[in-house]
Amino acid sequence: MPELPEVETSRRGLEPHITGQKISTALVRESRLRWPIPAELPAYLQGGIVRSITRRGKYLLFKLDEGTLLMHLGMSGNVRVVPKDCPATKHDHMDVVLASGNMLRFNDPRRFGAVLWVQGDPFQHALLKHLGPEPLTDEFCGEYLHQRARSKKVAAKTYLMDSKVVVGVGNIYANEALFRAGVRPTRSAGRISLPRYEALAQTVKEVLGEAIAQGGTTLKDFLGSDGKPGYFKQSLQVYGRAGEPCFVCGKVLTEIRQAQRSTVFCGQCQK
Repeated sequence: MPELPEVETSRRGLEPHITGQKISTALVRESRLRWPIPAELPAYLQGGIVRSITRRGKYLLFKLDEGTLLMHLGMSGNVRVVPKDCPATKHDHMDVVLASGNMLRFNDPRRFGAVLWVQGDPFQHALLKHLGPEPLTDEFCGEYLHQRARSKKVAAKTYLMDSKVVVGVGNIYANEALFRAGVRPTRSAGRISLPRYEALAQTVKEVLGEAIAQGGTTLKDFLGSDGKPGYFKQSLQVYGRAGEPCFVCGKVLTEIRQAQRSTVFCGQCQK
């Protein structure tokens, strides 16, 4: 599914095309997403000007004077800028037509995404207010992870993927960051030392930064805002490589299931 790097890639691709643009109209073809698209949404959007597009975790926030369009790409969604005469395909559920002659098109084959309207402070919305810090900020550091993990028996990977601890570190990037930091994903979060958490916080930042620079990771469904795939898949060291040799020590990589997710690690390099 689109994770933080894919969502940030989409945000950066969309920003120059939509910031400052006036919305002519909006068309909803399919409202039955994870939560129903509000019937009044086209009326809220019409005539509005997109002042900015920001990201919180895996959510995109399109700020207008009257409110905020809150969007989540779900398991398979993407949002792109296309010409307003571009024919719709099967899973193109919503278009936001801009005065520039382009439109913002939301596509979601599995319909696990969301398109919502928020009035007031969007960061106080129920979906956002309890989220942890952004991983690419100074607030996210080894000391923070160490303090939050005190007495926690949950596995390190599960802890790292908890959006109340830190946002946006999804399954792919948790696998990769734990490998780089030499932390076994099954180790109890409360039994990891401060120096190891400092290393882990740094590798999280490195992995996410590199993935953003390469346009995210395309495994099956994700496409960026320009319709092109991300290329970080070519840099994956453990995810999707179960049974293959570790690039560092040569030991065969192990795959287990944690919280119904695939976890791949090196039994030699990760302790």
